[in-house]
Amino acid sequence: MTLTQDAQVTKAAPATTTPRGQAQTSPQASLIVKGKDRPGIVAAVGAVLSDHGANIVSLDQYSDNPQGGAFFQRTVFSLANLRAVLPRIESDLTDRLSGSRDYDLEFTLRDLSAPKRVAIFASKSDHCLLDLLWRQRHGQLPITISMVISNHPDTAEEVRGFGIPFFHVPSAGPDKSAAEAEHLRLLKGNVDFVVLARYMQILSSDFIEQVGVPIINIHHSFLPAFIGAGPYAKAKARGVKLVGATAHYVTEDLDEGPIIEQDVVRVTHADTAADLQRRGADVERDVLSRAVEWHSQDRVIRHGNHTIVFA
Repeated sequence: MTLTQDAQVTKAAPATTTPRGQAQTSPQASLIVKGKDRPGIVAAVGAVLSDHGANIVSLDQYSDNPQGGAFFQRTVFSLANLRAVLPRIESDLTDRLSGSRDYDLEFTLRDLSAPKRVAIFASKSDHCLLDLLWRQRHGQLPITISMVISNHPDTAEEVRGFGIPFFHVPSAGPDKSAAEAEHLRLLKGNVDFVVLARYMQILSSDFIEQVGVPIINIHHSFLPAFIGAGPYAKAKARGVKLVGATAHYVTEDLDEGPIIEQDVVRVTHADTAADLQRRGADVERDVLSRAVEWHSQDRVIRHGNHTIVFA
C-alpha cells in the first residue's frame, strides 16, 4: 500500500472573530438532555442555567409518550464567561439530572464556539465533496475540515485549492485491513465525526467500532431501490417518477443506520439516465449538507435506530 499526502494535519483554532458591522455576542453552548420523561425536567434544566446567569437562546423538546416515555431536549444558551463557567455548569447538571433520585437523565454539554472537526472520505465522484468544501469556506457549515481521505487521487488538486490536507489511501481487493489501519492512524485524535461523501467502499465492523466517532453517509434512494452499478440506468429502465437521497449514520448493518435527512425530486419519462443522475446529484448535495450542518450543531439525537432532529 502507498500513501501520499499534501499537508500535515493541523488543529485549527476556534473562530472567535465577529463579522464587521455585527454586534459582539456572548459565547453560546448547546445542552442535549435525554432519558425517561417525567414532570419538572425543563424546570430543572432552566434552574441550573439560571443559577449561573445563562440566558436561554433556544429550546426544543420532544417526548414520544408523556406518560413515562422517552424525553429529548436541546437547549442553546449564552453566557459572557462561558468557558470559565462551563465546568461548574456541567457539575451542577450532573448533580441535578444524573445524580439525584428525581431524574436519571443523560446529557452532553458543548461550547459551540469550537467547531466540530470532520474528515471527509471520497472516491472519484466529487459533487458532494466539493459542495461541502465550498459551503465550509463560505461559512455555511460550522465545521473545521481536518482532512480529505480518498481511495483515488483524482480530487487531490481541487482539495488542495481549498487548503485542506489530502490523503490518498488506496483500498483495493477484498482485504481492506491495511487501508483501514492507515485511516485510523490519520483520524485518531483529529476528528469529531466522519462524512462519507460518495465514498464507494464498505467499512468493516472493526473500523466502525474502533474509529470512535459518528460516521455520516449519503446515498441515492429510489422506490424501488436500485443497488450495484448503474443505478440511474436501472431507474430509467423501470420508469421511476422520483429520485432522491438519504443521509444516515453508519452502523454495522449496511445502509440501515439511523436516518438524519431525506429528500426527493420528481422526474418524468422524458428524463434520460444522465438527467436522473444530474438531478440525483443535486439532491445528494442538499441532503448531505443539511445532515452535516444539523449534526455539527447538535441538532440530531440518536435513539435506537432512529433520530430526533431539531432542525
